[in-house]
Order: sequence, then C-alpha cells, then structure tokens
Amino acid sequence: MEIRVSLEVYKALTAALSYEGQTYDDVLRALLSLDSPLESESNSSFLEGVETLSEGLARGLDPKAFHSRGLRLPEGTKLRARYKGVPYIAEIKGGHWIDMAGQSQPSPSAAASSITGNNVNGLKFWEAQLPGEVLWRRLESLVRR
Repeated sequence: MEIRVSLEVYKALTAALSYEGQTYDDVLRALLSLDSPLESESNSSFLEGVETLSEGLARGLDPKAFHSRGLRLPEGTKLRARYKGVPYIAEIKGGHWIDMAGQSQPSPSAAASSITGNNVNGLKFWEAQLPGEVLWRRLESLVRR
C-alpha cells in the first residue's frame, strides 16, 4: 500500500518524531489517539488495576507494583521496546523496573534513555503487557491523569 502526502505534511510528521526508531505510523497513532497495532480496543479489562499510587495505597493494593508519573504497573508486568531494530525487554519485579541487564530503572524514561543515550519520553517508547493479558499497550495510554 502506498500513501501519498504533501511535502509539508511529511516535514511535519518528521518533526514530530520524538525518539530514534519511532515510525510515522507511531506519530499518526499518537495524534489520532489510536493504540499500538498489537492492541485491541475491545480489551477494556487491560486498564483494570492501573491507577495512581495514592489510589492504589488507599485501596490496599500490592505495594510491589511499580509507580511512576501517574502510572501503576503490577508485579510481573512485561515491557518491550524496539530501538534501531533491536528488541529490548524489561519486567516489573518487587516494585522495580528491571531491564535486560538486571539493572533497576527509576522510570520508563530513564530506562529508554539508558538504551538510546538520549532524553526519551519513556511513556511513548515502551509497551506493557499486564500479568494474565495477551495484548500490549503503550505506557502513555495507561497513565491516569
């Protein structure tokens, strides 16, 4: 399939790329508020259990969940990203974001920056698969505001 766009649109899409490895499809999906192509809009149960730290603590939820910037990822959440064609994975263990090297990362952005060597919005860079789920979602779609 070929999609034609004007030079002006192409330049605007290129300027909107925020990290190396991000595609024009990623930019358009973010602008249109669409999920990752691997995700399903019908999987509303995916958002269950994702809430802010104060909400989780008030409800007595597992303190081993990872909390960052309005994001709550339960123990056992798997994370993935691709940079320069190389896949990267991480997992939430004991309330910590543990990367492929076994290092604890304080935030999704720090984890992304450790891969790219640049400042990166980790909420756009990473996808998560909650325990017991099959589908993946970009972290930015899981943040409670």
